[in-house]
Amino acid sequence: MKLADTGLTAEDIKEKVSKYMIETYERMDFVCEKAKDQYLYDEKGEKYLDFYAGIAVNSAGSCNEKVVEAVIDQVHDVMHTFNYPYTVPQALLAEKICTTIGMDKIFYQNSGTEANEAMIKMARKYGIEKYGPNKYHIVTAKMGFHGRTFGAMSATGQPGNGCQVGFGPMTYGFSYAPYNDLQAFKDACTENTIAIMIEPVQGEGGVHPATMEFMTGLRKFCDEKGMLLLIDEVQTGWCRTGKVMSYMNYGIKPDIVSMAKALGGGMPIGAICATAEVAKAFSAGSHGTTFGGHPVSCAAALAEVNELLDRHLADNAAKVGEYFKDKLSGLPHVKEVRGQGLLVGVEFDDSVKGVDVKHECLHRHLLITAIGEHIIRMVPPLIITEKDCDDAFEIIKASVEALAA
Repeated sequence: MKLADTGLTAEDIKEKVSKYMIETYERMDFVCEKAKDQYLYDEKGEKYLDFYAGIAVNSAGSCNEKVVEAVIDQVHDVMHTFNYPYTVPQALLAEKICTTIGMDKIFYQNSGTEANEAMIKMARKYGIEKYGPNKYHIVTAKMGFHGRTFGAMSATGQPGNGCQVGFGPMTYGFSYAPYNDLQAFKDACTENTIAIMIEPVQGEGGVHPATMEFMTGLRKFCDEKGMLLLIDEVQTGWCRTGKVMSYMNYGIKPDIVSMAKALGGGMPIGAICATAEVAKAFSAGSHGTTFGGHPVSCAAALAEVNELLDRHLADNAAKVGEYFKDKLSGLPHVKEVRGQGLLVGVEFDDSVKGVDVKHECLHRHLLITAIGEHIIRMVPPLIITEKDCDDAFEIIKASVEALAA
């Protein structure tokens, strides 16, 4: 729907949002009327180079034609039904995902935080049923981020900070250890620990990739102790990091993996995949969802996954990501450039604040995000080219120079 269809102005829309919506977001001062590939267009028709990608969602480009076609076709057949009859998109997507990433079973959810809730529930139920009522403890990483529902929020290793502030006592049964510190994770485990839960790249924590030693060491330790390795690929999954899933960069395999964001190509969907043995923890009635496995979302996801794989966008993410990181290292006031594939972060010295760079870039029609005090993060569509990276670099450079002047 566009403003011209309503007779309203951009200011009318902003006033309605202010009057009726509970606002928890820092709004950009434009109405997004169109999105295509790596660009957003405002109510004036002006375009913005989009290095948000809907926060790592639109990996095959905004309004990808094959995804849009799949959505329209499915809406005409079955828009929604409950999870008792079989539906074709659910079954085909399940097969595609499991065979592509080498997992046995899948359970659909609606979002990343719901996928992580399901992963936590499955791990705890598996531990309690196999080892006894006290085997529920999970160790996660300090400065990690797993979502905003209570289980996922409690797993987020930011006690007294960030998304936990003001929400009272967290869900019991989680401990936190420093990221990339294998010994600290081992020390945090107790006789009641059933799982270690980790992001292969900490996104909200500052764009910190896991080291090879850390990830392979966690897998070996979990195997030795009969514990589960849970990997949160909500942001890193589906080709963003140069492999279909980020854990493939480390030559390991999780017991359960969560995913969302890029999976749906713009439609809301999340999922967990598990080994056949661990998946047995979910039996009839032990978990459920009304909208999980929604036919339209599954149809969109199947089209998106096919686009990502058929167009070799993991390879493009690896190639263009390295080019972009090398380019960004030439920015003024840079302390460090980090990332994996096209999940890229830039940390500036104390003279430059990330949020200020974000605002300056917005003024110049580049969309990025800021995390922490001095870090910017970019998760562009995986279809971008080196030319797009050059354009983004010039805008970021101009923004930093303006701030430092």
